[in-house]
Amino acid sequence: MARKPKIERFNEKILSRFQIYNSLFLTLPFEDIKRTSLLLPLFADHCQKQFELQKNPNEIVKIFFERFAPDLSLEKQQDLLFRFIQYIERQVVLFDAIEDAGFSYVNNMHGRGTLRNIKEEAQKKRLSKSLTDYIKRFKVRIVLTAHPTQFYPDNVLVIINELSNAIAQDDLDRIQKLLVQLGKTPFYKKEKPTPFDEAVSLIWFLENVFYHSASTIYNYIADHIVNSDELNNAIFDFGFWPGGDRDGNPFVTPEITLKTAKRLRFSILRNYYRDLRRLKRKLTFPGVEERVEALEHQVFNALFYPDRNSFFSLEHVRSEMKHVSEVIKKEHNGLYLEDVQDMIHKIELFGFHFASLDIRQDSRVHRSVFNEIVSHPDIHNYVQNLPSNYKELSENERCAVLPNLIGDLPATIFSDEITHQTLDSIRAMQSIQKTNGERGCNRYIISNCQTLENILELFAMCRMSAWEKPNVDFIPLFETIPDLETAAEVMNGLFSNPIYNEHLKRRGMKQTVMLGFSDGTKDGGYFMANWSIYKAKEELSELASKYGIRVAFFDGRGGPPARGGGNTHEFYASMGDSIQNDDIQLTIQGQTISSNFGTLDSSQYNLEQLLSSGIESQVFSPGKNNLTLADRSTLEDIAAISYKAYQEFKAHPMFIPYLERMSTLPYYAKTNIGSRPSKRGKSTELKFEDLRAIPFVGSWSQLKQNVPGFFGVGTALNEFLIQGKLEDVKQLFNNSRFFRTLVFNSMMSLTKSFFQLTAYMKDDQEFGLFWELIFNEYSLTNKLLLEVSEFKSLMENESAGKASIKAREEIVQPLLTIQQFALMELQKLKKSANPDPKQLEIMETMITRSLFGNINASRNSA
Repeated sequence: MARKPKIERFNEKILSRFQIYNSLFLTLPFEDIKRTSLLLPLFADHCQKQFELQKNPNEIVKIFFERFAPDLSLEKQQDLLFRFIQYIERQVVLFDAIEDAGFSYVNNMHGRGTLRNIKEEAQKKRLSKSLTDYIKRFKVRIVLTAHPTQFYPDNVLVIINELSNAIAQDDLDRIQKLLVQLGKTPFYKKEKPTPFDEAVSLIWFLENVFYHSASTIYNYIADHIVNSDELNNAIFDFGFWPGGDRDGNPFVTPEITLKTAKRLRFSILRNYYRDLRRLKRKLTFPGVEERVEALEHQVFNALFYPDRNSFFSLEHVRSEMKHVSEVIKKEHNGLYLEDVQDMIHKIELFGFHFASLDIRQDSRVHRSVFNEIVSHPDIHNYVQNLPSNYKELSENERCAVLPNLIGDLPATIFSDEITHQTLDSIRAMQSIQKTNGERGCNRYIISNCQTLENILELFAMCRMSAWEKPNVDFIPLFETIPDLETAAEVMNGLFSNPIYNEHLKRRGMKQTVMLGFSDGTKDGGYFMANWSIYKAKEELSELASKYGIRVAFFDGRGGPPARGGGNTHEFYASMGDSIQNDDIQLTIQGQTISSNFGTLDSSQYNLEQLLSSGIESQVFSPGKNNLTLADRSTLEDIAAISYKAYQEFKAHPMFIPYLERMSTLPYYAKTNIGSRPSKRGKSTELKFEDLRAIPFVGSWSQLKQNVPGFFGVGTALNEFLIQGKLEDVKQLFNNSRFFRTLVFNSMMSLTKSFFQLTAYMKDDQEFGLFWELIFNEYSLTNKLLLEVSEFKSLMENESAGKASIKAREEIVQPLLTIQQFALMELQKLKKSANPDPKQLEIMETMITRSLFGNINASRNSA
């Protein structure tokens, strides 16, 4: 029987189930639940109809109470609105759980982009050897970050997981119990989490999801694509930022870094211990039973009595498991060999580190620290080759000195806390490598990297910390448009340095470069950021090839298209031959972790999609994605025009005041979802450069305006229309998969926008013209993207994804209405002569509480 279209599968397994299970809320044993569950559908329908009648959120809420609850006092009205918020939050959880439960049915687990499909396509095209060769060198690195885009507390994530399993089994009794539990579980945190709390939260995904999904994929490759004995490539690397990312987070200390590394080691050993216990029950025959049992005891001692195992090492565990495998093959007909191989593959994937703990710090902090170091009166007692007039040297002269500095510089001689902690972080890396293996902590990222000196200062600090040959990858992070433009020049200076070149030889002649989508988009707008990153990758690939260096690009991506999110598989599959593509490295965070990798099915599917994207561009269609000169020229012009429009928009005098006073930006810090401060700098005045990308993008999302995902695009396309050259853009759309990916992601941002929510702002004396400026750009972009793509509606090519967005937006529309109502009431109170402090507090609380459900419903909004 023919498989149903994806949209039909979505309607059947997701929408229908949601309608059924949503009715269960009526039966829950909570005070006023029946009243809330009866009034909320009325309110949702009322919101939809009133928006069509051009009413504003304040009018909508007031008309609702007049019509449907005229007897309620002000206090009870507000209480009902808070109950609506709580109810909607739980509806969103239910929808999440239903989508997770139906994932394998809605998405074809053996279709396009999956390993089985890749293997069959390679056989059909007679490219099996090319596929095998590429997999032997290709890697995907997933880096989990603690950036605060996840509004679900840990206990709610566990409930979603349990609820998803219950729904998959149609276990009505269990579903009802979990919904009761959900009703009693708070969705907000009274205190900010510590960096270690964030680390523990994300380790849950490593233990319960990635540990299994990554090994399942590795097993399939070893069994069906590359012979297990020839597969010396781990394929997947997992990175970890909580506990190591010091950039802008004063709460991440060297002690926290060491504590996090210890927890990662403990967690992977615990998983090995569980697997060994299961193996022991199967391997009950001579020659292997005693080996497995002995290994089980050794891992147990390593977990709880680490001093007892002086000989215990990763190599010992690997050797023992390989011995067991050989005995089973030779003497026991390969019985349970697949279970032993699974264990061996997990050891290759996760070692004793589970995930590599990355260290990150801002180059400006390093500069301050280095100045502190060279200014110390006794510095020449600890550091060799440092000229006494170092601070008077030119930048080029300093860059010539820095690679030669070595020594044994103790942190204790410095009173400055940040200097002390920076040097201790380098010592912590050395300590972690001794316990967790080199992969435990061997990358240091320099954010806001602008010059060669920014890289060499860190290189020198490591070599001055009794680490003359550091086992470290020094990774510059280029973020702004100007920094991306000069990235090749900076790296040329680095590659041409003989001492650094010797370092690269020890690192396998491989250099990782990180590129920041989030801050790039915030700085230069959506199209310019993506095009600048693409060009930087081309320039750096050509430069690296000239020096005989393999370059790996590490993409700092967020959830939404405005922060490098959207369809990542399509993005990587669209890379041309001019970009080295043997590695895919990207950050995933917050909602993206739970929505794309939160279950075994979704994790396996999305990991396979990432694997296939490199294979697709490099094995199946090399050269197909290369841009013609005409298409490149068109892209350049679109980026330049949209960049100019975005820069003018940012420079508008109302830009910052609008975000401060008309959006939820000031309330992000009150949500207590992350340990990191919500803005850079200590100034009480809000400056654009201090804005972090997450609250910046998230605030536009709460307004349902999604400006960073489209602003400037409409203006650029309209310029082509005026010049009679829109056909050039259509040709680019038809020719370039890269451009199509950008268009489709921008369409997603437009689809998630709803300007009627804030249409009342057009009548505001202060911000009316600014709102109209945004709305006009939205309308223009919408119209011209449809014309270029020849679509009748946005996201026409992704019907199931569009249906999911529509369902989620319908769930949260009442929530957004309440949020805007509270913002309007708050503004009115602040303008009054004697505002009621209690009412001010209630409205601010209502705004903050309404953030959670909307962010969670969008799944990739921040």
